[in-house]
Amino acid sequence: MTLLLEIGDVRRFVSPRSLMAYFGLVPSERSSGYTERRGPITKAGNAHARRLLIEAAWNNRHRAGADLILKRRRQGQPAPVVAIAIKAQHRLSRKFRRLWQRKHPHVAITAVARELCGFVWAILKEAPQVQT
Repeated sequence: MTLLLEIGDVRRFVSPRSLMAYFGLVPSERSSGYTERRGPITKAGNAHARRLLIEAAWNNRHRAGADLILKRRRQGQPAPVVAIAIKAQHRLSRKFRRLWQRKHPHVAITAVARELCGFVWAILKEAPQVQT
């Protein structure tokens, strides 16, 4: 709910990348000429919403599975939204496990939070009636 309030009208974001940049989940860049230097996340935008996304990303460190509670919670939801949620659940847990093997866990979680932000954008674009 907090993310809905912070985002407001999702139509002002033309792509998932613009929403990720709004929350400061994109890498900073100091480039000159042919040299590209990427740094830590920019931390622009709302720190509270960014923290919520990172906390939500920690839930994806476990294997994806649809248990009974999730199935009940998804009943009555639009089918395209449920499909995006299932795809997100599997993809984000896989991404965390893959990155966790070679990166620091906080770096892996930040990458998962960035991708989670993209799924939030997709769900809000798919179901505009959610935004009231």
